[in-house]
Amino acid sequence: MKKLKIIQCFAMVGLAVLILFSCGNEDKKRSVGVDTPEEVKQQEENTDDSADVIFTDGMTEKAFQNYLHLKDALVQSDAGEAQKAAGNLAESFTGERATIKSTAEQIAGTDDLEKQREFFFTLTKQLETLFKEGISGGTIYKQYCPMAFDKQGASWFSEVQGIRNPYFGDKMLKCGKVEETIEKR
Repeated sequence: MKKLKIIQCFAMVGLAVLILFSCGNEDKKRSVGVDTPEEVKQQEENTDDSADVIFTDGMTEKAFQNYLHLKDALVQSDAGEAQKAAGNLAESFTGERATIKSTAEQIAGTDDLEKQREFFFTLTKQLETLFKEGISGGTIYKQYCPMAFDKQGASWFSEVQGIRNPYFGDKMLKCGKVEETIEKR
């Protein structure tokens, strides 16, 4: 009988400790709610549609993915990440595309964000034919910012319609428009 009372006592203490600790976590709990149709529509409008782009060869696919990584690094104004992405992009190319490789290496070789953006402008022009001719499925958006480079304007490619400007980053994040939709179904 005495052993039973000791076991019950330990059980009660354990239960008390459990209740005490669980009550202290009220601020960590989140309420779950149901979004209204208006909230769902607003969320859809603020979310970019991602397109699955397919290319005729693996080299172009790899180059496009590295290009997007580079673009996103410039959108974030992250010169170090842009160097890394450009280095990976340069590795995608061999001697037959030496000009593209050289431009990517120039981006990888500088931590000056404005220089990287100038080289990115050149790189985009160099890659245009490769991307346009190499796409075999999906959609690529050629986007354009009229304010880039003292209002001379500059283009870039994206896998989504939403504008994220690599030439200005957060200074003018949404400056631009879709100039061309490149689509293969």
